[in-house]
Amino acid sequence: MTAGRVQIEPDALDRVLVVAPYRRDAEYLNGLLQEHDIAVALSDGHHLAEHMREAAGVLVTTHEALTPHVIDAVRLHLASQPAWSEMPIVILLDRSSPNARIRSELAQRWPRARLLYYERPVSAVELLSGIQSALLVRLRQRDVRDHIDREVELRRELNHRVKNILASVTSIFQMTQRGAASVEELVTDFNGRLQALSNVHAAVFHANGEAVSLREITDLTFAPYRLHGSDRVTAIGEDVRLSGENSTTLALCLHELTTNAIKYGALSVPNGRVTFSWEITPDQLTIKWVEHGGPTVVVPAHSGYGTRFLRSALANLFGATPRMEFCPDGLRCTVGGPTAKVLGNL
Repeated sequence: MTAGRVQIEPDALDRVLVVAPYRRDAEYLNGLLQEHDIAVALSDGHHLAEHMREAAGVLVTTHEALTPHVIDAVRLHLASQPAWSEMPIVILLDRSSPNARIRSELAQRWPRARLLYYERPVSAVELLSGIQSALLVRLRQRDVRDHIDREVELRRELNHRVKNILASVTSIFQMTQRGAASVEELVTDFNGRLQALSNVHAAVFHANGEAVSLREITDLTFAPYRLHGSDRVTAIGEDVRLSGENSTTLALCLHELTTNAIKYGALSVPNGRVTFSWEITPDQLTIKWVEHGGPTVVVPAHSGYGTRFLRSALANLFGATPRMEFCPDGLRCTVGGPTAKVLGNL
């Protein structure tokens, strides 16, 4: 039987779970570890699966605690771990115990564990050093986990961005094709618009922290959708300069809104239009995205990655939740926040 993956609590890898139901081992280990600021959880072997999910860093157990129930619970927990996880297990043996047999059996039952054996009596310094080393191993595994999580998220974002870029390129080609009188004109206009699409990435994403003009951001972002001087996207507002980081965020949001309009909104039809405007006062900067002339808008059943990104990015940039209205005549997105924060002057 294949076990499903078990979700480990976020801070579980920092803890030591002690399974020592007999003698005074649990009391001794608890005192020793807490004295050195190591988080400890105690278990008598009952509800062990739950205890391991909550304190899945290092398992410390005496050989007396290794009942068939405990051995099997640990085996199932180890089998359910993600690929990056290899739990260190510290086993305290007695010199008079059949240690060779115990080692052999546990190696077979717990193949996905780092087994560390100590024969009692063992000095506090030696045992503490072993447990601290095991926790360090666990923290390194956590770094691997976090790296994998970042890698997965980056792949998702890259996949989303590539799809958006391809959608933009497709739309630009269709727009250019409709307005071209010859193949030569089609090639010239299409190349020009692709270059304009590239320019916004070059200007904003390579700003190296320098302030960027909001007018420049909008001009570069919307340039590919302008046909022979006819703007399908109109930008209105007093020019201001945003910090490099904030300009990158806003450019991504505008690109996301534009791509969404290409796929589903006003820019998906020949007569659709978009107005992007902003108003600035000493205290507040507000932006508005309004689509009109497109297909009838239907409220989506669930939020896709792009919508979730927009809400999160705009909320972080403005310090306020954006209002996204799926009006029948077109999407509207409005958000405002402190001027100093949005411009990056805080």
